[in-house]
Amino acid sequence: MRCPFCGHDASQVKDSRPTDDGAAIRRRRQCEGCAARFTTFERIQLRELTVVKSEERREPFEREKLLRSIGIAARKRPLDGIAIERLVSGIQRQLETSGEAEVTSKRIGEMVMDGLKGLDSVAYIRFASVYRDFSEARDFEEFAGSVEEAARG
Repeated sequence: MRCPFCGHDASQVKDSRPTDDGAAIRRRRQCEGCAARFTTFERIQLRELTVVKSEERREPFEREKLLRSIGIAARKRPLDGIAIERLVSGIQRQLETSGEAEVTSKRIGEMVMDGLKGLDSVAYIRFASVYRDFSEARDFEEFAGSVEEAARG
């Protein structure tokens, strides 16, 4: 593993343990060149996934990108990192076990919205406002109203 500080190619694993959700192994490493310590995560990847964007552009699936976008929607909300990690792990597992090598960004967005709906309504609305590309305040009001009605009903 290349050191992120000095670029040295060799490091020693000092400690390994599973993450809280059990979906990865957290490894504490020490560079043999500069002795700096850093952490890596090892996850199971069942298959390579390609995301097909709305304009037919294709790019590799990036777990970190999904984690970041959900984190932005959940910023300053009472959601802990473990709940977000579980949501992302669940989505990734569903995509990898679907048997398809390509998945649309629309499908991923819908999966995120389904997951956020059960976790936090504000994060759900925030994500939807970007995902559904609300262009004016009325779009936001209508969507928030439908969420509120669904919560009551």
